[in-house]
Amino acid sequence: MRQLAADRSRERISIGDLFQTMGDRAISALMLIFALPNAFPTPPGTSALLGAPLVFLAAQLTFGLKPWLPKAIADRSVLREDFESVVVRIHRWLAWAERMLKPRLAIFAEPPAEYFAGLACLLLSIVLVLPVPLGNILPAITISVFAFGIMGRDGLFALIGFIMTAVSLVIAGGVIYGLAKAGVYLVMQWFA
Repeated sequence: MRQLAADRSRERISIGDLFQTMGDRAISALMLIFALPNAFPTPPGTSALLGAPLVFLAAQLTFGLKPWLPKAIADRSVLREDFESVVVRIHRWLAWAERMLKPRLAIFAEPPAEYFAGLACLLLSIVLVLPVPLGNILPAITISVFAFGIMGRDGLFALIGFIMTAVSLVIAGGVIYGLAKAGVYLVMQWFA
């Protein structure tokens, strides 16, 4: 990513450029790129915008498909300078994560467990797309943990991701349930 960000011959960096640069790590790397911004409070609508490609990528991981992006997503781009500033900001965190990653507990980071990780990410990315207040942070962190685990073939990260998935879905389910109950209550009070 740093090489791509430093390429002064490019005016813009597209998602397709990232996809080609990442090679066999493309799905998990792009999942990380789309999930990581949601791990922090962002303006309303950001999680839906970044969550939509995550649904697509997680579905591919779930079914063990070869990485592919539709042209409408692959052609999306940002100015190279903007991409470079993001890479500079997240580089420290990525370097820290790479130092932590080790090939271990492979049973949790390779197929068929990788497909279950994809399914977990698919469910979490659907939660990201929903307009749940503060409901995007924990699922985004969980998807990021899975992405690191799959990229580094680190089963410990993947195992932590499975545990975090259960917690994320329980919390998101509770928030959605609470919002639905509040909505029903407000409607009942309105017509009472």
